[in-house]
Parts: sequence; C-alpha cells; structure tokens
Amino acid sequence: MTKIEKWQKLASKYLVREKWAVLRVDEVKLPNGSIKDDYFVLEYPDWASAVALTEEGKIIMVRQYRHAADIISLEVPGGVIDGDEGPEAGIKRELLEETGYTFKTCKLIAELYPNPATSTNKTFTYLLTGGVKTHEQHLDEHEILNVEEYSIDEVKQLLKENKIAQCIHVAALHYGLLALEHVNEN
Repeated sequence: MTKIEKWQKLASKYLVREKWAVLRVDEVKLPNGSIKDDYFVLEYPDWASAVALTEEGKIIMVRQYRHAADIISLEVPGGVIDGDEGPEAGIKRELLEETGYTFKTCKLIAELYPNPATSTNKTFTYLLTGGVKTHEQHLDEHEILNVEEYSIDEVKQLLKENKIAQCIHVAALHYGLLALEHVNEN
C-alpha cells in the first residue's frame, strides 16, 4: 500500500477576494518531487445545515432555485456561518430566518467537507427536534424559498428516488436518519 503524504505549499496568489468566495492559486510540491504550479483553491466560509423535526415529527425541508446548477432544489435548511458566530448559533439563526421555527434540542451529528479537493470549507450538520413555528420567515434579499414538511418515510422515499440533488443535503439526511434510528432504539 502506498504511503499517503501531504503536499508542500510553495507559494499562493489570490485571484479573487469577494464576500462569498475567495479564489487562490497555489504552487505545490507533491511527495514524488513534481511541482504543480496552478492548483486552484476556493476559500468559502463554513456552512451549517439541519435535519430539523417539528413537534409532530415531520422533517422540515426547503425548496428553492439554485442558479449555478439551474435547478429547483429540495434541501435541508442551512446556510453560511456568519463572522465570529459558532456553527450551532449559525444553524439556529438560519432555521429561524428560513423557516420561522425554533427548536427544543440541537445536537451536532456530522462535520463534513463538501469538496476537499478544491474548497476549504466545512459543513456542520445538526439534528434539531421539537420544532415549533414561532416567527415569520425573514429571508435574505436573494432568497426565495418554500418551507415544506415531510414524514421520515417520505424523506426516505425521496432519497430512494434520487429527488434530493445536492450531495451535502443527502449526507445531512443520511446522518440525521441514522441519529434518529439510534434515538428510537433507546
């Protein structure tokens, strides 16, 4: 078996520095000694996502248009963690803004890298339970989304039918459903 080693970063140059993404190009030395002088890296902020259940046990999902892929996407709620905000505070804020729900419990169930080959960010996935609608949506200027509720069996069927297109949302649901099975076993 080949020993896997880290690459050595020799130089970095920033090409884009914007609010939502930073693009840099690195020059790296691979373990075999070869030099790659154009390795592009996206520096996104970290994200938080939620498998969020209402008091009635329904999973809250959101449906919205995603311009880059040109799709209307069914997703778990979530978004960018703002500034110095922690991941748990970020997901609670995102849920309140996107859905108007507050929750009794909040537990971290997974930390995932959406695409570690080209991006630096991490997604923190939470399981929240006991959700109650307490507020109206307070969406960002670019957000237009519908809040939908599904039974656990309906979500499993959506996954079986490949009706949830974003891999980080599929992963969130995978970990959320596993965590719910563990809760139900106890």
